[in-house]
Amino acid sequence: MNDVNLVEIARRFERKLATSAVAIATASAPLADGWMTFGGVGSYINKSSGYGFDRDVTDAELDALVDFFASRGVEPKAELSPFAPQSLLKGLADRGFVLREFETVLYRPLQAGEDLSRLTQGTPAGLRVERVDPSDDVAVRRFVEVAGSGFVPEGESMPEVFWEMGLKAARNPGSDSYVAWIDGVAAGAGSCEVGDGLTSLFGTSVLPAYRRRGVQQALIAARLARGLEKGSDLAAIMSSPGIPTERNAMRLGFQMAYSRAVLVKPGAGLVPSP
Repeated sequence: MNDVNLVEIARRFERKLATSAVAIATASAPLADGWMTFGGVGSYINKSSGYGFDRDVTDAELDALVDFFASRGVEPKAELSPFAPQSLLKGLADRGFVLREFETVLYRPLQAGEDLSRLTQGTPAGLRVERVDPSDDVAVRRFVEVAGSGFVPEGESMPEVFWEMGLKAARNPGSDSYVAWIDGVAAGAGSCEVGDGLTSLFGTSVLPAYRRRGVQQALIAARLARGLEKGSDLAAIMSSPGIPTERNAMRLGFQMAYSRAVLVKPGAGLVPSP
């Protein structure tokens, strides 16, 4: 990874996002070199992703993208890297897609034998990070409750569709889930998936009372160690621009790779997805 190829990083990460969504989706379909996925109204995996690299997306495929989501009552959504061809952007614009938000993808090379313990120096002595046993239903539910807490307004319960997707993701054989404990309290949680040399970090939350105490950095370090254990040469994480996740990742050696664009096609009666 000495000569960084950002297009290749995007290809690997976007493919991982797409196939991870397929693994827990209730419905999915290929779209050019990527996928469309649906997990129920209100699900965060209602999106199309992973395409725009290997070949052009045809007009018929873009029409199928719109129909895949609209027929299920949700806004069509396209998540794209900045390396998507202009023809794809024009095709989406012609169909009424508009920009909703940007997301930042950060990357970090992983080197065999790297000492990751130094990344957590300065964290509280009582903080420990444990991998969740996917066969332990109590542990899995605890993980989903903590990991999902940061994705809903504070004090509100998680929607049922979040629980369903969270439980499926935590039990997915391709993922590893971690909980950070402080003084017997599950203070934070996050997941990772490892495949094809890439460790993808996602779904991290820290309870408000335990923020700014190194919990998220400890969770990142634990998942990087898992990636090294499984032979990864690269780690990547996605974040909204400027939030603590981005800053914590950069403190641990991550660098910005690219910004993703999230495009949606609003329509009467179509429910937006997170």
